[in-house]
Amino acid sequence: MFYYFGYGSNMNLISLRAKGVDPIHSQKAILRGWKLTFNVQHWFRHEGGMGNIARSNNEDDLVEGVVHLCHDDQLASMDAMESFGVAYDRVEVQLETASGIIKAFAYIGMPDYLDNSCLPTRRYLNILLKGARAAELSESYIYNLSSYSLLPEIVYPVFEAPAGNFPIYTSETLAQHKHLTALLGAVFDMSKARPKLKVIEGLFGGKDMTLFHVKRHDTSTGTETLEDVKLGRISKPVQTYLNAYLNEYSQEFSYAGRYLSDPA
Repeated sequence: MFYYFGYGSNMNLISLRAKGVDPIHSQKAILRGWKLTFNVQHWFRHEGGMGNIARSNNEDDLVEGVVHLCHDDQLASMDAMESFGVAYDRVEVQLETASGIIKAFAYIGMPDYLDNSCLPTRRYLNILLKGARAAELSESYIYNLSSYSLLPEIVYPVFEAPAGNFPIYTSETLAQHKHLTALLGAVFDMSKARPKLKVIEGLFGGKDMTLFHVKRHDTSTGTETLEDVKLGRISKPVQTYLNAYLNEYSQEFSYAGRYLSDPA
């Protein structure tokens, strides 16, 4: 088993489980001598800046978060979702908890992905705040979290698939093409993505990412199904969020066809 310190969206158990990590136990923790920032660029522009921690020269600086005890076989999933070795490095930190000092892994942004002009989105910050409140972090820390400046929301047109004779994929045929990914019935080719997006081919390749994105929304309960999506049993904000990703996928990748999800 290993300890992992979540200070960003991974304070939130719904968000963490959406990444395939279900901790054995979680408790609040304090990391002293570090500070929280949002200067790690997300893969997609509409997602703004992701959480990061950096060492501080101010001894009063600290980062509150949640330390999770996880099974060893979940470390690979964590590394993949946090782009270990590409966007984030993994380091060991020493935490203060109610049960004593704990040494845990934490992810810190790597230089090529840092941009101090980045701002978090409302969606992302809401996920942090829900996680912070559920973990009962200090009121002052929660207040400071809620006070961050936000990235202005980008308004996208309703996505429309391009006209043409494109192939149809199922889960079986999509899985045979690791450079393809699907979202809300559309298939995209990632093979010519810009260098910083190549890393997600291993995460998204051959898969329908619809439910992943649904469960990454701040309103998610973690219980949504593809049937809910098909029947329109998802909220307007989630629909807007998926449409934003369809537009971003179409800008970053090439439209490649239609996706027919498996029957319920």
